[in-house]
Order: sequence, then C-alpha cells, then structure tokens
Amino acid sequence: MRDYIYGYFGISVEGRRSSKPALLDRLQSISGLILALFIVGHIFFTSSILLGKDAMYAETKLFEGTAFLDKPQPIVVSFAVLIIFSIFILHAALAMRKFPVRYREYRVLYTHAATLSHLETKLWIVQALSGFLMFFLASVHLYLMLTIPDKIGPYASSDRIYSDRMWILYALLMITVIVHAMVGLYRLYLKWGIASDPNPRRSRKVLKMVMITAILLLSVLGYSALATYMRIGYEHRESYGERYLPGNGIVKGDME
Repeated sequence: MRDYIYGYFGISVEGRRSSKPALLDRLQSISGLILALFIVGHIFFTSSILLGKDAMYAETKLFEGTAFLDKPQPIVVSFAVLIIFSIFILHAALAMRKFPVRYREYRVLYTHAATLSHLETKLWIVQALSGFLMFFLASVHLYLMLTIPDKIGPYASSDRIYSDRMWILYALLMITVIVHAMVGLYRLYLKWGIASDPNPRRSRKVLKMVMITAILLLSVLGYSALATYMRIGYEHRESYGERYLPGNGIVKGDME
C-alpha cells in the first residue's frame, strides 16, 4: 500500500511529498517520445521496399555502417537495436507503475470509463492495452533483429515474412505500434504542451485530427510495405535462403 500511495500520488504515508514520481513521469515521457519517433522512422525505412529492391538494399547497407566503414557490418544494426531494446524495456517498466494490477483498481478504471464519455480516458485504455500487446510482439521482433542482423534485406526479410510465416506477427505488430505511438504523442502534448497554449480547446481538436490522419497514413504505408514483402517472398519461395544483390544478382549463402 505504501508503494501504491507513493507511486501514484507522490505522497508518502507520513504525508511527505516526493519528487520521485515526477522524475519517473519525465523519464517515461522522454523514453516514449524516443520510441515513437523511432517507430515512425522505422516504418519509413521498411517501406523503402515500395521503391524497389535496390532502394531497400541500399538503405540496409547504410544502416550497416557503409557511411563510415569500408564494408557493411551487421553488428552495427545489433548495437542500435540493443539501445532501442533497452529504452523499450525502461519505458515498459515505467508505464507498468500506472497499470491496474489489482482487481479493485481495474473495477475503478472500468467504472470511470463507462460512466464518463471522456476521450482521454478511453485513449489511456487504448494506450495501456496496445502497450501490453506491444511488449510481447515487439520483443520478438527486436530479439530477431538483435540476433540475426545479417538477415535483413529484400530477399532475407521477404523470406522471413512469407516463408517463415512471420507476417502474422508483423500484421498485429504494425497496427499496435502505430496506434500506441500516435496516441502516445497526442497524450504527451496534452500533458506537457497544452498548458502553455493560448487556445487549448482548438489545439486539442486539431491535434486529434493530426493523430487520426497519422494513424491512417502510417497504416497504409506500413501495410503496403508488408504486402510487398509478402509478394516478393511468394515469388522467391522456391529460392529460399538466396540473397539479393543490386542489378538482380543473387548470391546463395552470402550476406545481403
């Protein structure tokens, strides 16, 4: 009970205020902002396949360090994923502080949401549920990218999505991360930015439209890319494991 009071209200059982909850809130907001921006960037990166296999191949090599190394090194990708994974775990741990874990807490939240037609309360529930799903779905994806960074490319990624049937995971993960990230950015602005806005009601309406538009656009982009990977994987199914090289070259067993 002490931790509950301390974590939610910033007041100890002795009545003393603490700066710890405020600090943890800031860390949660900062980590959430980093992850949301990463998700947007990552969707654009994976969607490079819509520009063709050569474009996706070139972008993959860029992220493997060709801008500052003599040759691509997949370990660079692993290092970047490790950083994102660490921030992801930190953000999840901080968010769990406010997740209803007791039945009484759940009943209070359910009653509040059912009684009041309040969008921000409903968005908090969406945020909590999507975050719960994302923790498991994204962990699988991040683990794969951490351990097999050399298997990212036009054919390797398509083979994994189609032949390895990972499209099911990515289809669920796509909408989950997009909704969680965009709702999160919306709520971040409400929490930290709208207080200084001269017209908060108007800004809130505009921000809602921006959030909905961003969810739709990113979903169209992400699922179009996923469909393209599945098409390439289907066409490449008989040559599973072969790697792509620019100019329609294929090297079996070599790195993309």
